[in-house]
Amino acid sequence: MSNRVGKIFLGFFSSQLVVLFLSYIYYRNLTLLTYINISFYIASALLFTSLIVYTINSGFFDTMSNSFRTVFAKKEEGGKKKAFEEMTPLSELVTFNANPLLIIGIMNFAFMLAALYVYYL
Repeated sequence: MSNRVGKIFLGFFSSQLVVLFLSYIYYRNLTLLTYINISFYIASALLFTSLIVYTINSGFFDTMSNSFRTVFAKKEEGGKKKAFEEMTPLSELVTFNANPLLIIGIMNFAFMLAALYVYYL
């Protein structure tokens, strides 16, 4: 458990460094507004990625990907297509755990909202 918390903290810390680095590179200064802008993009990308991975892992796209694979499978010897049962579902191909990305994205989004609250005070 502590290893997982350490990885999440390391990911959050590195994402904050990326936010600061990108806000300096893109805007040429470090202000609260530039932090809010870049932090929104980073948090949104993390949340979107985690939700896409979660959707794929849940098996939502398995039927569609198997249909495409069946239609576009290369013909084997004798003109037969690859058997439908032999194909690995997409949810088994993507074995990435989306929970750390989700937690890091939520933490970044919370920091962005706190900075937005301070900015409007």
